[in-house]
Amino acid sequence: MRVRLRRAWPAACALALLLLAPGPEGSAGAGVFDPETFTLKNGMAVVVIPNHRVPVVTHMVWYKVGSADEPPGKSGTAHFLEHLMFKGTRKLASGEFSRILARNGGRENAFTSHDYTGYYQSIAVDRLEMVMEMEADRMTNLVFDAKEVEPERQVIFEERRNRTGNNPSALLAEHVNATLYLNHPYRRPIIGWEHEIRGLTIADLMSFYRRWYVPNNAILVVAGDITAEKLRPLAEKTYGRIPAAPARPRVRPGEPPHRAARRVTLKDPRVRQPSWSRTFLAPSYTEGATEHVYALQVLAEILGGATGPLYRSLVVEQKLAVSAGAYFEPDRLGPGTFGFYASPRPGVSMEKLEAAMEAELARVVDKGVTGKEARRAKGRLQAEAVYARDSLGTGARVLGGALAIGLTVEDVESWPERIGAVTVPEINAAARDVLGQAASVTALLLPADKG
Repeated sequence: MRVRLRRAWPAACALALLLLAPGPEGSAGAGVFDPETFTLKNGMAVVVIPNHRVPVVTHMVWYKVGSADEPPGKSGTAHFLEHLMFKGTRKLASGEFSRILARNGGRENAFTSHDYTGYYQSIAVDRLEMVMEMEADRMTNLVFDAKEVEPERQVIFEERRNRTGNNPSALLAEHVNATLYLNHPYRRPIIGWEHEIRGLTIADLMSFYRRWYVPNNAILVVAGDITAEKLRPLAEKTYGRIPAAPARPRVRPGEPPHRAARRVTLKDPRVRQPSWSRTFLAPSYTEGATEHVYALQVLAEILGGATGPLYRSLVVEQKLAVSAGAYFEPDRLGPGTFGFYASPRPGVSMEKLEAAMEAELARVVDKGVTGKEARRAKGRLQAEAVYARDSLGTGARVLGGALAIGLTVEDVESWPERIGAVTVPEINAAARDVLGQAASVTALLLPADKG
């Protein structure tokens, strides 16, 4: 499964690795989630988010490896390995992990992204140690049986057909990524190209597993009816007994300067609603002009949504579109993206819609946003940080995702204040820097005659 953390708040919370660096242990102080942190002797970072409403916990293990860390020509390795982690180990038969969890009333899943891979379970707190023992077991004892690997390869092919091959918008997105990134591995699909999935060997999968699935490349996040004091002995008993491995740096090719605008058009008889989009490379939390990241989050909140100027102009006033908006994705270890999208009303040409959208973008670059727009957007974003505490899973996902790309707990906990400090001049400078680029990728999804 693939889980993407969209929207500005979860993105901002792609967060915290205070734990992986030497320093005092303990609470991160008052903030959004108020986590407690410590690090095991083998280098495994641990984050605890106490929430004592019900006797339940969400247990997550994040590995700092994703599809962008795969060797060239081996796309799909990280996702394939995610599937195989639900097979057997030297202690448990294939599928027994899931059966034991289900018998004890638990739920589970996993996800792969470009930058990390995660596994999670929700379970009663008195069953937590059992889950930790099983998860620690498959961190180091996974069995690669050809009788399991080959059928799972077919499952992945079917997943790719269902999610991408049968979905014109997903096909277009795959081509947009391959066009947007000239050299960076984000240009490859997370699930992999079919011909490369077909060529993956058991040796490829084992090598990837042994290189990256080690405690000092992992983050344990537990949220719910637990404290760091109670979790520490359990973590030391289960994960702490696994020896650390030699450090493995994440080496990725960089992205060269973009000089030209590009266009991608996909025509498909299955398309019922045409759509237009334009995507710009943008700073992320970790790369590029990072000083613009918080301002760009506010800008995306202003421009996106049903109350934003794009929707108001294109949908309500000009009646050219049935939808319109904007988004910003900074929660990356590599370059981020800032994008715009719209779908035309029946009878409106794509050329007319694109001209209207370009006029709106020019207005943002030339005139900027107002103080009133900025205040409202910042208020909405800060409210999201308050609501994020309501779910056991949200804090675990946000903190784990942040740590996995090298951010700190403080980056997450101070996010509302950093958003509140953004000024109108900063927003307008960020808009000019990103939206003023000549290079972008414009994508059209159009119906085609069935003949």
